[in-house]
Amino acid sequence: MTLRASFRARVGSFAVEADLAAAEESVLAILGPNGSGKSTMLAALAGHLPIESGEIRLGNRVLDGDGVHVVPARRRVGFLGQRPLLFPHLSALENVAFGPRAQGVARARARADAGSWLERVGLGDLAGSRPAALSGGQQQRVALARALAARPDALLLDEPFAALDVETAAQARRLVAEERDAAGIPIVLVTHDPLDAVVLAKRTAVVQDGRIAQQGPTADVLGHPGSAFVAALAGVNLVSGAGTGRGTVRADGIEWTGAGDVVPAQFDATVAFAPGSVRLRSLGDIAHAPNTWNGTVATLEPLPGGIRLRTMQHPGIAIDVPSAVAVAAGVAPGIRLRFTVHPDDVSVQVSALR
Repeated sequence: MTLRASFRARVGSFAVEADLAAAEESVLAILGPNGSGKSTMLAALAGHLPIESGEIRLGNRVLDGDGVHVVPARRRVGFLGQRPLLFPHLSALENVAFGPRAQGVARARARADAGSWLERVGLGDLAGSRPAALSGGQQQRVALARALAARPDALLLDEPFAALDVETAAQARRLVAEERDAAGIPIVLVTHDPLDAVVLAKRTAVVQDGRIAQQGPTADVLGHPGSAFVAALAGVNLVSGAGTGRGTVRADGIEWTGAGDVVPAQFDATVAFAPGSVRLRSLGDIAHAPNTWNGTVATLEPLPGGIRLRTMQHPGIAIDVPSAVAVAAGVAPGIRLRFTVHPDDVSVQVSALR
């Protein structure tokens, strides 16, 4: 049962356009910065925002389009946002049982099913607790159990890990991964964190200014972004150059080789690599080897467990260095170093014919 959507929608003067598909037993991640239109797209999929044109279809059912608009309560589409929004006067068990009860399931059966779902999310012993007595992570797990207990045909997740601490977010990701495989339904995950896409999603779409900037298999989108915008969001260096005719790409004075396309001399290409894949070398190393360049350190930024530096000669290339390596190399503004990237860590892709 695939969720397919090709539509245009509007909130005030801000318009979004999407052409997306989420297959059963898989996650489609929608990535983008705040204000890019991710949540607006999700609101349209959920039925909270009418579309101006196009169609939204779940399996054989048309949810929007051609004069049809199925209200959210009848879409059989579960929704979970950043905040759990549990009913404060109901216990965890009754919160989870609410969906089945609203669908006409008998009270005893709904409560039994709710108890089973709470066991699956690891909260069976807190079935009688009200939301105020639960931690934020526990409330989010109850909310996920509530969404799944209603037996939806698809699940929409809007930044569900954003308000959680690191440990609880990791637990919640594992839970979504388990339910992705167990429930066998399409899941659309809106997030600003590429880690969510890497951990959970088979496919990823990147949103910029209400439009899809790039989409495809997650490994392709995040491993080799198609634009500087997507590269910045994915945390990947992206440089543009031209084929040399020697099986390499020359970009900004550096000759590159790596995995991916073989670039003919008459073609332009892009080269992508992670900042953490760059290694420091002494100036005595071979200077003109592929994927190698000299640079004078211009700026330093702190990172967990290290620093990010940029050079005067290539300010667009970010280089992440572990703290111990930085100390041993005497990294400081003004120092001149040599940098190299192993070809296995470089992705090369033809972009256009010159």
